[in-house]
Amino acid sequence: MKTRLTAVTIIIVLLSTLVAGCGTATEAPPEPTKAPDPTEVPLPPAPEYIEFGSSMPVTGKFAALGGMVVPGYELAVEKINADGGVYVAEYDAKIPIRLTIYDDESDPTKAVSKMEALNSERDLTIYLGGAGSDMHAATAPIAEKNKVPYLGIAFALNAIHQQGFEYLFSPFPKTPQQAEDIFDVLDSIPEAERPTKVAIFQETTDWGIECAEGWTAAAEARGYEIVVHETYAPPEQELSSLIEAAKAAEAEVLLTVPIPPVGVAMVRQMEELGWTPKFTLMIRAPEAPTWVDQGTRGQYLTIQPGWHHSVDFPGVDELNAAFEAEYGRPADLLTGPAYACVQIAAQAIENAGTLDTAAVRDAMAAIDMMTVVGPVTFNADGTGNVYDPLIQWQDFEQVVVWPPDLATTELAYPAPPFDER
Repeated sequence: MKTRLTAVTIIIVLLSTLVAGCGTATEAPPEPTKAPDPTEVPLPPAPEYIEFGSSMPVTGKFAALGGMVVPGYELAVEKINADGGVYVAEYDAKIPIRLTIYDDESDPTKAVSKMEALNSERDLTIYLGGAGSDMHAATAPIAEKNKVPYLGIAFALNAIHQQGFEYLFSPFPKTPQQAEDIFDVLDSIPEAERPTKVAIFQETTDWGIECAEGWTAAAEARGYEIVVHETYAPPEQELSSLIEAAKAAEAEVLLTVPIPPVGVAMVRQMEELGWTPKFTLMIRAPEAPTWVDQGTRGQYLTIQPGWHHSVDFPGVDELNAAFEAEYGRPADLLTGPAYACVQIAAQAIENAGTLDTAAVRDAMAAIDMMTVVGPVTFNADGTGNVYDPLIQWQDFEQVVVWPPDLATTELAYPAPPFDER
């Protein structure tokens, strides 16, 4: 009995020793306490949003243009925010964009007050422009005064870029480029069929004057004759005297930039008076998809809107799919350039690494990136180096006819008379 008890006692002692040994082996030494770095500055708290603001002609005479621009802004913001927002190194965080749009009713005076309200209420990092050259002429100086980068499309007015503004950027074709490009198109027509007599219907606005000057210089340099140069003041819609003058002069080309209501009146009166130019460039009025309501009289017109949904650039298919899901058609002509504005703004913020507007402005000036409108860089005056596609209404659709590397079909020329359509 004593022997068994001794044996059990020895086993217990051995087990106790083993357990104690195991416990000692698994104990880790305590971590040394890291002394705080007195030079390390904590990151500032990230704002809830990056504020973008736009004064937009949601109603009024430019509403048809604004209606194409707004979806481009909104879809681009949705796309960026779905990925968490824009990365800003200053906060080491992605921050979503908040876009605020105020309706200026196509009134430049109201647009100025909306621009001021946006900046004071939202502490903006970016202004996104409205639509129409007259509106941009009024609003761009406010962005300059407030030192907030301004990205604008749906305007070709070049004069505003020659005022020394440092915060104005426009990834959109400008009048000098458009004037040369339209005569490149006319020069491409075989010489035996090429028109030579040009009529200009000039709107009495800064942009109307700039367009007429550009067309006149390009026409004279290339051997075309300006046989009619008439003016009208929007919203004037009685245009029969202009049309009769062009008809009497046997003008073969019409160059004009009417706002939508004036453009509708113009083609209706051209049909009634029996004057059909062989080639018509009518910027602005025929850009909206609702132009199809003009029926056959609205066909064969050409426009220079800066984009078309058929172009083969990264992101275009995704934009078209998102737009079609909401509106039942591919993206509108001005929707792509608007989308590109948000792409550029987001990249400039990321490149700057801060929401400081001066730094974002400098990063924007240095942009060299691919967008849904193709590659974009900016000149020192804020004008963009971009494509300038020519779009024509054919068979009740808008198609690209120029330049050759973007064209989806050939230019329909000459336009058949109204009574033969």
